[in-house]
Amino acid sequence: MKVPILDLKQQYRAIKKDMNAALDETMQRGDFILGKEEKIFEQEFARFCNRKFAVGVNSGTDALFLALLSLGVGSGDEVIVPAFTYIGARPIFVDIDEDTYNIDTSKIEKAITKRTKAIMPVHLYGQAADMNPILAIAKRYNLKVVEDAAQAHGAKYRILDGKWQIAGSIGDIGCFSFYPTKNLGAFGDGGMILTDDDNIHKKLLMLRDYGRISRYEHVMLGYNSRLDTIQAGILRIKLRHLKNWNDLRRKNASIYKREFKGVDGIILPHEADYSYHVYHCFAVRVKNREEVIKKLTKEGISVLIHYPIPLHLQKVYENLGYKRGNFPVAEKVAQEIISLPMYPYLKEAQIKFIAKILKGAL
Repeated sequence: MKVPILDLKQQYRAIKKDMNAALDETMQRGDFILGKEEKIFEQEFARFCNRKFAVGVNSGTDALFLALLSLGVGSGDEVIVPAFTYIGARPIFVDIDEDTYNIDTSKIEKAITKRTKAIMPVHLYGQAADMNPILAIAKRYNLKVVEDAAQAHGAKYRILDGKWQIAGSIGDIGCFSFYPTKNLGAFGDGGMILTDDDNIHKKLLMLRDYGRISRYEHVMLGYNSRLDTIQAGILRIKLRHLKNWNDLRRKNASIYKREFKGVDGIILPHEADYSYHVYHCFAVRVKNREEVIKKLTKEGISVLIHYPIPLHLQKVYENLGYKRGNFPVAEKVAQEIISLPMYPYLKEAQIKFIAKILKGAL
């Protein structure tokens, strides 16, 4: 049985009619840059996340970059990030929590210096980082909080008053990626920045569009980083299905956990009591990873490793002076982690097959 790590064809077939209608409407209007669908999607996504403002940009990476620029973070400033995630902005690394793989909040304060301007928690694999202590630290040191919610569309976090908030709507700014593999993915690159701050919103509108306030009037140095109207139209359709797709991901995660219950040699994803996990990835940990991958691949099961090299050991950051052993939890997890197939239309029979082969490999 062949089981891909992700199957977007089934998702497309489920919404093909509405998708094609949205594409045709944009083609007929010809407003491909900052058009009607883009503006409406910004409003709808902001409403979905309970934020006042949303600014569509070219990618999730641009979302983080422009978010920091809008806060005045510049050369020589430091941003605290977890050591275990995808490559991004200039960082000061902090180790991760071994249960959730998100930033270890107990280690953040030791990383703060006079140059620190922001904390950037990553909601990894679809689970929100522990935001209450992060917000408390940020308030104590007068720092900004920029949430990297690239893998957490629709994930939730229980704040201090017991209410649930959407990931990306908790800090000063929330950043999302709409890369095709995400829970809410476009047909290409795309990103979104969320905020409740009117001044930040105005800056972001200029930063993404050459720094201008009219066609030929520029008031700051800006960039060409706009979400295409076609992608916005596609995302509008998909946003209507996001809750159901996340529910299906959670159902599939529960089947995985049931199949592996009581099995030695495997560490399953942990869902913290403050978190509503949306399982962008179903990442497990095993000791004999290479052998497990070999046997799964032989049986037609696709897997990935997110992420094999912690950021502090990446060549691009060797000038920062970090060494092996600086962040032992991130290093340990990076040697054991495997992402199993996970998507809304994954069938129970496929999950049982994966579990059978993996248990045999263990």
